[in-house]
Amino acid sequence: MSSTPSTPVAPARYNFRETEAKWQKAWEERQTFHARMDKARPKYYVLEMFPYPSGRIHMGHVRNYTQGDVIARYKRARGFNVLHPMGWDAFGLPAENAAMEKKVHPKKWTYENIAAMKKQLKSMGLSLDWSREIATCDPTYYRHQQKMFLDFWKAGLAYRKEAWVNWDPVDNTVLANEQVIEGKGWRTGAPVERRKLTQWNLKITHFADELLERLDTLDRWPEKVRLMQANWIGKSRGARVFWQLTDASGAAPSGKDWGKLEIFTTRPDTLYGASFAALSPEHPIVAELAETDPGLQHFVAECRKTGTAAAEVETAEKIGYKLPLLAKHPLMPGKTMPVYAANFVLMEYGTGAIFGCPGHDERDHEFATKYGLPIIPVVMPEDADAKSFSVANEPFVEDGVIINSDFLDGLTVEDAKIKVIERLEEMGVGKGTTQYRLRDWLVSRQRYWGCPIPAIHCEKCGVVPVPEKDLPVELPEDVTFDRPGNPLDRHPTWKHVACPTCGGAARRETDTFDTFIDSSWYFDRFTSPKFATAPFDREENHYWMPVDQYIGGVEHAILHLLYSRFWTRAMRDVQMTSRDEPFDGLFTQGMVCHETYRAADGSWLLPEEVERLDGGKVVRASDKSPVEVGRSEKMSKSKKNVVDPDQIIHDYGADTARWFMLSDSPPERDLEWTEAGVTGAWRFQQRLFRIASEAVAELPAAGTPKPASFSDAATALRRAAHKTIAGVSADIEAFHFNKAVARLYELASTIDGLKSKDAADKWAKREALEIFVRLTGPMTPHLAEELWQALGHKSLLADSPWPLAEDALLVDDTVTVAVQLNGKLRGTLQLAKDAPKEEAEKAALALPELARGLDGKTPKRVIVVPNRIVNVVA
Repeated sequence: MSSTPSTPVAPARYNFRETEAKWQKAWEERQTFHARMDKARPKYYVLEMFPYPSGRIHMGHVRNYTQGDVIARYKRARGFNVLHPMGWDAFGLPAENAAMEKKVHPKKWTYENIAAMKKQLKSMGLSLDWSREIATCDPTYYRHQQKMFLDFWKAGLAYRKEAWVNWDPVDNTVLANEQVIEGKGWRTGAPVERRKLTQWNLKITHFADELLERLDTLDRWPEKVRLMQANWIGKSRGARVFWQLTDASGAAPSGKDWGKLEIFTTRPDTLYGASFAALSPEHPIVAELAETDPGLQHFVAECRKTGTAAAEVETAEKIGYKLPLLAKHPLMPGKTMPVYAANFVLMEYGTGAIFGCPGHDERDHEFATKYGLPIIPVVMPEDADAKSFSVANEPFVEDGVIINSDFLDGLTVEDAKIKVIERLEEMGVGKGTTQYRLRDWLVSRQRYWGCPIPAIHCEKCGVVPVPEKDLPVELPEDVTFDRPGNPLDRHPTWKHVACPTCGGAARRETDTFDTFIDSSWYFDRFTSPKFATAPFDREENHYWMPVDQYIGGVEHAILHLLYSRFWTRAMRDVQMTSRDEPFDGLFTQGMVCHETYRAADGSWLLPEEVERLDGGKVVRASDKSPVEVGRSEKMSKSKKNVVDPDQIIHDYGADTARWFMLSDSPPERDLEWTEAGVTGAWRFQQRLFRIASEAVAELPAAGTPKPASFSDAATALRRAAHKTIAGVSADIEAFHFNKAVARLYELASTIDGLKSKDAADKWAKREALEIFVRLTGPMTPHLAEELWQALGHKSLLADSPWPLAEDALLVDDTVTVAVQLNGKLRGTLQLAKDAPKEEAEKAALALPELARGLDGKTPKRVIVVPNRIVNVVA
């Protein structure tokens, strides 16, 4: 155990490089931030979403981890037993792509990147417990994941199913619907295609109601995230309606046993506006008709070139193929409608079939307009005229009253839904039901660098689980990436194995897990990362979980956060935990943005490649050619508007980067990175060091007794310091870091402004300076430790408690009172708080500005509002 570094002779300038390295070493040697279970103390688990080891941290990481570190250090100072761990979301396709491009093994590439990023994160001075570090690609981690999957499989929460899936043709793997963004793969940006494969799924729909209902209890989550999850789960009350199919002549289709076409709808109130029916290209009826219809075969093939994600379907052009069928309307005898195969109908949603009501649905309106189908209004605004109301040009999609709908006319939409469902059920042509947008989580991925799925395929026994004694199923390292596809499929030996049931020849599952599984329980593993016999020690897990404060990007609102909530419930169902939710509090930070720069040839330029001349003109630094300055956007490699954290930390220090990240804007909003902002933060560090250095020599020693009385100036400083304690504490609790920084700027100026030789004044200045240093500890920990030591303290500031405000100093002794003449402001007075009305009246009448306004007149009346206004009526 090392001793605290010795007190330095204060240099004229703050040497951040030496100081930051010194205190980082001291914290590490003392194991300052190592967390240990202590049931006698309240715990606080703060966690930032762990990074993918890409090789370098970026400014988004700096902002995310700085915010988490402020919370962790603050809670630690408030007496909490804080767990603040770090690990690596280490599986994924980038490593596999690097293997193909750079001829390096994914494992080597990943661990080299982890080492580089760990060094960068350590340079930030984060209060992390590195003894708990995990990497999801480590077999000691994923063996437990495999065991949990087997438990879920046994409990019926994991299963295999053949289905149409989203296929990324670049990464050669399946994507979940959530991973398809505007018709393209979330990682590659390649247009997604449809393929039919047998895949592993996790039954997230089993918890649909609970996942939805419990959102209301997550009151420390952002409302926008809860709304996004609720919309994704998409619970809707509707009806299943049965439509009798006929051929084009109106007779039953010859030789077909199709029965009735079942359609789920959330708008049964619009049934009288139906003008067509449409089936998914993957619907069994379409598949059967396509066997003898080359045109339909071609249409289906074209539809498969797009993915199955709802967002993509909504934005694509709506096209259809007319089938040789008619659908009889269940409520309108004698009415039939044409039936189409349509590209916007998904087999995975509802029943794979819809009825089109063009008057009240934008998608249906587009389709009906394209194919010349009737557009009938059946809902109108309450104040509209049913005889003249038209939806020919655009659909009416708001609530209103029902028209042109027989027994439903005049009802509201909601009342009509209830009544039409009753009628459908009476007639035996429909049934009220509840539907969800949420679909089960498809977790199979056709890639190498992922957790192997612990299943074995045997021709005799079917698909059987890998015995627990054989876990983990580890990835083979001798694989090749000389051609696209999954190397596990072509490995000469790894996939060949004896069936654990019959002993016959069998093969391993060569698909690996979606990496979102890896991140769906890592926060549980952090509670006891060295525990060997189970995913976590139950006692430790019960003590530390749930995560009290989770911090990360809003882009994970659906994928990661919803999957983690599911995984916790799945663990609960197999008796691994009694918890329902993994994260008590959630904060989603904004992005870090920067101007973009474009050269005359259209190429993007890095910020360091441009120069801003006097007058504001921006040119290319190398040849002074003009540069087009674009709008501020999220930092990205593609547009080169990135700033290297290493360079900032090297040039200005970690504390400067941290301070700027906290000071510039509210943390939930985007932050504009500017050179001026960074240099301003650096200058403040230097100024603070100067203020403290100059004061230390003349301040009384640490621990000097408090004087009996103080001057007005000293009292004002003490009042400002103690109000800052209360303000900064409240700001940190509320994630208003920028407000906390503003308060500290103000306090620094107040401290610097007190110049006095008086002993009591000096005591007050020491007190205020110590308060300032303790309040800045979570934000600029290295400089704060340096100043704490310079102020004569032997212990680490990181081990010191948070300052407590004196209640008496939070209440002002005086108030500012406005003095008005006939309602117009003439001046202000400083009065004792709650001064008697007579005293306030006397002071106001003595005010020179009021006397000039009265011009010798005698006031008719004086109205005193205590502590606020004195209004003289002349």
